[in-house]
Amino acid sequence: MLSNSINEGVMLLKDPSEYRPDIKECEDFRDFRVHNVPAKVKKTYDVMHSKQTLSFVQERMSFWGKHDHAQTTVMEAVLALNGLVDESDPDADFPNSMHAFQTAEGIRKHHPDKEWFQLTGLIHDIGKVMALWGEPQWATVGDTFVVGCAPDPSVVFGVESFRNNPDTKNEKLNTKFGIYSENCGLENVLMSWGHDEYLYRVLKANVNSLPEEALYVIRFHSFYPWHWNGGYMHLCNNKDLEMLNWVKEFNQFDLYTKSPELPEMEKLIPYYQGLIDKYIPGTLRW
Repeated sequence: MLSNSINEGVMLLKDPSEYRPDIKECEDFRDFRVHNVPAKVKKTYDVMHSKQTLSFVQERMSFWGKHDHAQTTVMEAVLALNGLVDESDPDADFPNSMHAFQTAEGIRKHHPDKEWFQLTGLIHDIGKVMALWGEPQWATVGDTFVVGCAPDPSVVFGVESFRNNPDTKNEKLNTKFGIYSENCGLENVLMSWGHDEYLYRVLKANVNSLPEEALYVIRFHSFYPWHWNGGYMHLCNNKDLEMLNWVKEFNQFDLYTKSPELPEMEKLIPYYQGLIDKYIPGTLRW
């Protein structure tokens, strides 16, 4: 059950037009049709779907899970994304730090009483600092999917994009359930490696007081085949279904606040630094 202190008064917005910029129509977001998508986006997913295997994910979890790569504050990580443009994103060609503040401000406007949710909007992508420390973008950004079983047909660019992935030739890994069991729960599956899982593990390894709902959003916000298309439901348990509403609510701000109208970050930093000090103080081990 969601705790009363978090769930009380939550109102899931149904119409993105209530708060999205009018610059871009709702249906124009996430247009992955090959004739519309930039070449760099298609290339990023082609490499991702070819190289993100079960063994690759296990190796990267071990490498990054030592948390010995850097020590920075949360705000330093946010501002470091001034130097990153997400190669997998067909909707934004500006630094990821701008997207962080856009998302947070969208949430603050519609959930002014939920500081933890606003902060989640600010930090949800800061695991992308991996790309600034040498991890390729195909192992940092983009939609995530479950490894260890067959990819869902709704994955971006379809199952055909996995034709060069060796796991699809492994009879233990290329079935609907693969190495998993029915309703095992998403916390018990391995996702393709990227910024979602990395930040989740960084937060778990450091001191923070974010609620479980925030950690769940952070861990699965890029899992579009699940929260956008309803894929992989055979692996979900009751907890996943309870949390799905929060992931969907967050997604509306993550997606529809992307706009060429960039935020004035200098004016916003003091407010969000206050939230960081409250929920994730000090320096984090990355």
